[in-house]
Amino acid sequence: GGGRAPMENRPSASVRKAYTPSPRTSFPSPPTAATGMFATGTPSGVTTIPRTSRPIRTTLANGRPARIPADAATATGFSPGWPAISVIEVTGKYNLAPIAASTHPFSNWRDQKQTEKDRYQALTLEMQGTARRLLICGMHVHVGIDDDELRIDLMNQLSYFLPHLLALSCSSPFWRGRDTGLKSYRLTIFDALPRTGVPERFASWAEYVRHVNILQDAGLIEDSTRIWWDLRPSGRFPTLETRIMDVCTRLDDTVALAALLTCILRMLWRLRTRNQRWRLYTPMLIRENRWRAMRYSFDEGLIDLAKGRVVPFVELIDELCSLISEDAKALGCEKEVKGVHDILTRGTSAHRQLKDYELERASGASTEQALQSVVDTLIADTAEGL
Repeated sequence: GGGRAPMENRPSASVRKAYTPSPRTSFPSPPTAATGMFATGTPSGVTTIPRTSRPIRTTLANGRPARIPADAATATGFSPGWPAISVIEVTGKYNLAPIAASTHPFSNWRDQKQTEKDRYQALTLEMQGTARRLLICGMHVHVGIDDDELRIDLMNQLSYFLPHLLALSCSSPFWRGRDTGLKSYRLTIFDALPRTGVPERFASWAEYVRHVNILQDAGLIEDSTRIWWDLRPSGRFPTLETRIMDVCTRLDDTVALAALLTCILRMLWRLRTRNQRWRLYTPMLIRENRWRAMRYSFDEGLIDLAKGRVVPFVELIDELCSLISEDAKALGCEKEVKGVHDILTRGTSAHRQLKDYELERASGASTEQALQSVVDTLIADTAEGL
């Protein structure tokens, strides 16, 4: 629920050269999600081979395309013309295993080494303890929208759906070996930084740029990449970047949420072409749903702001999937969107982690042993589908 209202006209304005709006005046093509190794679902904080490396396209055993940069050949043992190898195989050579989750169940941030990059060192110098605690990962999804005014308008409307996306992605119930009682504890860590949380609302691209320029002129931020809202216009690409989601442990969950997000944005774009829009609600109300998603995931429902009451989450998702059915068909991702209901059936990563922990404790395992079992489950779930 949320409702639609007549669309408001958005004035255009000239801005600084660094933020000059796109010259397009007509509606752009429908939004589409970024694809490829360095696009959808890459956790923040994960070091990857630079994008400038020339990629080599090959195929995994399951038939899916893999993109391996040419300069990664030495590190991975991969050579052009050889069969591709997965990250599971690479890390296994070093007696390591990757896990996809927004927090490690028992790792301690005090024991970690900081990545030696100027950006991270400057962040730690400025933010001190709040930055040193950032042993967290988020899932960021970029959707291409090449019109600046449209990007701001859709950001204002998409904010309503941020709690829904978070509720479906929760994967951080543990912190430093303790059950936090939250399905997404990650955001309590990240929210300690400035310029985080639900994004501000802007009447135009020019208004957004004016606010960014104030912070830049005051010497507080280098550029807009230092604005870490749950949703923001990317500072590097012509995209709308959704950052609220926890890292999905299962690859199929990642694909389902990327498809859902893209279809929501296409639906909002489609409404705009019909002179309609999604009703805007205050950040205060959206934050309330955000908190419910952090605390309960989808277990206790969210507030249907149009109805003014808490509604079971499955009802909200059924309604949302009905609204975007046309868009899923247009984008050819109906199967992927249906994966959202699979998440509701089997639970998020947070649900699975907590269930495994509780079963181990009930069978007599110590807290340490139960947490180790959770990590084993994360390793297995991460590997599935890769």
